[in-house]
Amino acid sequence: MTAQPSSPIAETVASLIPRAKAELAELVAFQSVADPAQFPPSECEAAAAWVADALRAEDFEDVSVFETPDGSRSVYGFLPGPEGAPTVLLYAHYDVQPPLDLAGWNTPPFELTEGEDGRWYGRGAADCKGGVIMHLLALRALKANGGIPVAVKVVAEGSEEQGTGGLERYAEEHPELLAADAIVIGDAGNFRVGLPTVTATLRGMTMLRVQVDTLEGNLHSGQFGGAAPDALAALIRVLDSLRDEDGSTTVDGLEAEGEWRGLQYPEEDFRKDAKVLDGVRLIGEGTVAERLWARPAVTVIGIDCPPVIGATPSVQATARAQISLRVPPGQDAAEATKLLAAHLEAHTPWGARVTVEQVGQGQPFMADVTSPAYTSMGEALRAAYPGQEMQVAGMGGSIPLCNTLAALYPDAEILLIGLSEPEAQIHAVNESVSPEELERMSVAEALFLLNYARSRQG
Repeated sequence: MTAQPSSPIAETVASLIPRAKAELAELVAFQSVADPAQFPPSECEAAAAWVADALRAEDFEDVSVFETPDGSRSVYGFLPGPEGAPTVLLYAHYDVQPPLDLAGWNTPPFELTEGEDGRWYGRGAADCKGGVIMHLLALRALKANGGIPVAVKVVAEGSEEQGTGGLERYAEEHPELLAADAIVIGDAGNFRVGLPTVTATLRGMTMLRVQVDTLEGNLHSGQFGGAAPDALAALIRVLDSLRDEDGSTTVDGLEAEGEWRGLQYPEEDFRKDAKVLDGVRLIGEGTVAERLWARPAVTVIGIDCPPVIGATPSVQATARAQISLRVPPGQDAAEATKLLAAHLEAHTPWGARVTVEQVGQGQPFMADVTSPAYTSMGEALRAAYPGQEMQVAGMGGSIPLCNTLAALYPDAEILLIGLSEPEAQIHAVNESVSPEELERMSVAEALFLLNYARSRQG
């Protein structure tokens, strides 16, 4: 699978990969989409129970499945360490994105399947049930090689993908629960397979639903079309106003000229990773890295309107869309929300009635990669990926919990690693995880805990 193990830790992790695959298959089988309108809550409850049982099996104490203010369930456990040892919090989430187009999957989305390329396919395999398994592998390897040198807290969130902020609010109400000296967020990933990467920045996000109403009810397009205001057409006008001619995000009053001076993302590599069709241009301006990590990006993620099959010749009375706006570090997500809402209202044509509802929000995040914990992680990644040095990149996605933890524990060092490299296709059909990345990142996390404990002793 990988190069020959070069340490007892690496040898142990390699021997545990078959067990890890079996466990990941069990976890992927839960259809744990934290939206009761799409999947029954019992699926999330069962996944949470699985994680709790796994922690108990590893001798964690105070294991609990607790309800957060958004109604979801997160899992917590504590493993005491040697006297005087630092405490490290390991984070992952067990909830997943919906599978989207079932016909687009080459394998069943909730059945972990090994592909001909050796990758393991299934919803959540990389994002982020694989992160749960990564933490377990690292801890098991340490237990088999002298013991775990730090106190460990594990939290597995149950609604991260919904952006409803349940765990953030719970942590604010119970600040002692997740307190730690260092925090490893296992929900990021390498820049590409085989290139060890820590994530230094995350874009924040805001999620809005906009509804346009123009008529008391639908009308016959032959009898009334041409004069009756079409709500769907009005909504299309509103959504079109969110982008410039080159595709750049244009929200009135929102700064969109951020620069990125770190690891760059060559356009040809991005086109390959994103599977952009031949002849189709990328959108926006600036470097690819700037567009992904340093500038806002708006996406229409859903529209309620009649489907093509079964459509009738009608002028639409109402139309609705859900809009996601990614907010780069240095900008405030709450202010971006206000600007986006005001833009939607200002650009609604024909005096149509418009209603804007906020359904999610999270602040952007920036880590201090010069901290001692990052030095320990750099050494660990160098050992887990021989011949490679730790790279620092941004990530266009959002993990709102990071800002909450940074505010609650300002002295804690927060590191972002994980399994969601480009080939993983997280949030898309045919999501997968590289077993080689799972193995190497588990080794890296175990070595990090050893290095970090030694650094704190000094």
